[in-house]
Amino acid sequence: MKIKKVTKAVFPVAGMGTRFLPATKSIPKEIMTLVDRPLIQYAIDEARAAGIKEFIFVTSRGKSALEDYFDHSPELESALRKAGKEDLLEVLKETNMDSGAIAYLRQTRPLGLGHAVWCARRLIGDEPFAVLLPDDVIAAEKPCLQQMIEAYEQTGGNMVAAMEVPPHKASSYGVLDIAEDMGAIVKAKGMVEKPKAEDAPSNLAVIGRYILTPKVLSNLNNMKQGAGGEIQLTDAIAEETKTGDVYGYRFRGQRYDCGSKAGFLQATVAFGLARPDLRDEFGAYLNDMIALQKAAQ
Repeated sequence: MKIKKVTKAVFPVAGMGTRFLPATKSIPKEIMTLVDRPLIQYAIDEARAAGIKEFIFVTSRGKSALEDYFDHSPELESALRKAGKEDLLEVLKETNMDSGAIAYLRQTRPLGLGHAVWCARRLIGDEPFAVLLPDDVIAAEKPCLQQMIEAYEQTGGNMVAAMEVPPHKASSYGVLDIAEDMGAIVKAKGMVEKPKAEDAPSNLAVIGRYILTPKVLSNLNNMKQGAGGEIQLTDAIAEETKTGDVYGYRFRGQRYDCGSKAGFLQATVAFGLARPDLRDEFGAYLNDMIALQKAAQ
C-alpha cells in the first residue's frame, strides 16, 4: 500500500497562556521570544524542514499579533533595504509565508487539544497530517518532525513523538502502552492520558509532535470528554491502537517545555549558548553568576 505524503500541519495556538501572565495579557504566548525568534517560528521552521506546504493555525480571540507576524512588512523591509542591512532582510524572509500557504481558524470555546485539531477537519480532508505544539521546542541536528516523517514512510498509520520520563512525571503526559519495542519505533496497544505514577503503562510519554490519519478526526466527532473535562487528542489516537495503527517514535534531540517558566528559561540558556554570536559573552556571564552564588554560600 502506498503511503500518502504528509504536506499539511495543524498548529493549535488558541490557549490563553495563563502561566505567563501578565505578559500574555496583550501578546500571544506563541510570539514570546526564545533568544530572538518567537516560539512559533521554531515550529514553522521545523515543519518546513519536514516538507510541510500547508500551515493551519487554530487560534482564538486576541491572536491578531500572531497573524501579523507572518505577513509582509513593506515599510520595515524598505527601511532595511535603504540602510543596506541585507543580513536583516534575509532574517525577515524566514517570517514571510506565501499567499495561500497559511490558514487561520477560530476555536471559539476552550474545549481541549482534541477539539482544536477537530476544528481543522475541513481543511485537512482525507489526508494524513501533522500536529505541532509550539510549546514543545526541540533542539535536534535533524528536526524532530523530519525524523518522524522518515519513520512514518516505513510504517504508515499514526505516529507520536515519545520520550522517556521518570514515573513521578507521568501524570503530566499521555503515556504509551507498548505492544512491541523495535528500538526507535514502538508499536502501541494503548495510550493513557495523565495517569498516576503507579498506573502508567510505560515510561514513554507523548510530546507535542504527531502524524495522524483522518480516522483520528472521525474519532473526535464523538466529542467525548476525557481527562480534565476536555476533549483529549490522546483518546482519539488511542482508539486507533485497536487496529494496531499507532506508533511511538523515540526522537533524537532535546525537548524543552516552553509552556512552563522553568522550561522557557532552560531553553533560553541552551539556545543562547548554542549561538556563536552569543556563546562567549553569555557563557562568561553565566560562569560569573555561578561563581557569585558559590561565594555567597
